[in-house]
Amino acid sequence: MEKKQENESVCSRVPNLVSNFVDSFVDFVVGGQFLPSNSTTLDSKNANNAEATAATEIVTRIPSVDRLIAIGDIHGDLHKAKEALRVAQVMDENDNWIGGNTTVVQVGDLLDRGGEELKVIYLLEKLKKQADRSGGGFIIMNGNHEIMNMEGDYRFVTPAAMEEFKSWAHWYTIGNSVKSLCKGLGVQKDIFEGISTVYPEEWRARTAALRPGGPISARFLSTHPTVVVVGGSVFAHGGLLPAHVFHGLERINEEVRDWIKGNKGPRGPSFLHGRDAVVWLRKYSGRSCKGEECHCTLLDQALASIPGARRMIVGHTIQTVGINGVCGNRVIRIDVGMSRGCGNGIPEVLEIKGDKNLTVLTANPIYQAKQEPVGVKNEKPGLGILLSEKGTREIEVKV
Repeated sequence: MEKKQENESVCSRVPNLVSNFVDSFVDFVVGGQFLPSNSTTLDSKNANNAEATAATEIVTRIPSVDRLIAIGDIHGDLHKAKEALRVAQVMDENDNWIGGNTTVVQVGDLLDRGGEELKVIYLLEKLKKQADRSGGGFIIMNGNHEIMNMEGDYRFVTPAAMEEFKSWAHWYTIGNSVKSLCKGLGVQKDIFEGISTVYPEEWRARTAALRPGGPISARFLSTHPTVVVVGGSVFAHGGLLPAHVFHGLERINEEVRDWIKGNKGPRGPSFLHGRDAVVWLRKYSGRSCKGEECHCTLLDQALASIPGARRMIVGHTIQTVGINGVCGNRVIRIDVGMSRGCGNGIPEVLEIKGDKNLTVLTANPIYQAKQEPVGVKNEKPGLGILLSEKGTREIEVKV
């Protein structure tokens, strides 16, 4: 009895410390990373409710940076994600940030088609925090597959990914049980509340994590922009039309954030749905889109409405020829289908220096052999392919 009273006394004095310890343990078991916890001391009605977390400000416009790296769709492939980050020379062999003041933008679609979605999310979130401390930045965006999953569309989820979320739910529930022993933390919310037991356990786990207001969506995905401008580069997973710009870039990010945090119902804003949606658009990147046939006039209208915009950078549509540009490089397509579940392409990233010099860095070993290793231990750097004004890749090797 005395020991129990002693434990309760500790919990009442330092509830956040207990909660953070539990959260860190769950993070490491599930994602293989230690991340600072977002836990706060909440009353019994709101304890552990993601909706009760403080509002997260999303920065939509960032001034020009010395070095900008753009990474396309990852789709649950941890190995390929690491390869791309090392080609970009922003992560070392121990999976730590070495990019200095580099800013990285990943254009979304971390989910679906692969089996290590949570591990990818945790790795990028760790790098985001490390980059911030080093004077750099790491921006992770929402793509159409994040939106699909938050709305319960699991058509492209692999069995391995379902099992990963099932494991997450197991450990997260254990963590909540431990927290419930601490009076200072109040009653922990059941993450499965409102989810029918008729569905398979792994389906229920994924829904619990990713539905609006869920622990994973509210903690991570709600902090990710849907549109971002870095210097003269405008990023959107699918692309932007003039109507989207008229709606307002900051407004798009705010409305998506509020929905993901669980404040706006189960379905996202209208600009996230349909073939012309911000995350679904293929007008600038479709397979039949070549040269000036890629709606270049429409693209110019959208860019002209964004002060200082020089180009749009999009993912979403696999480019089997690698990263390339059209419309005089006013749109750059960076989804190379790198995931083994979605093309198994060779990882490539786009590097922009001084807001004007565009280079493709690739893991292709044919070109790596032409360079001396620099920057990353036991890793050869990527090829530097300069994009011509026409967006072609005839290109000289950067040495």
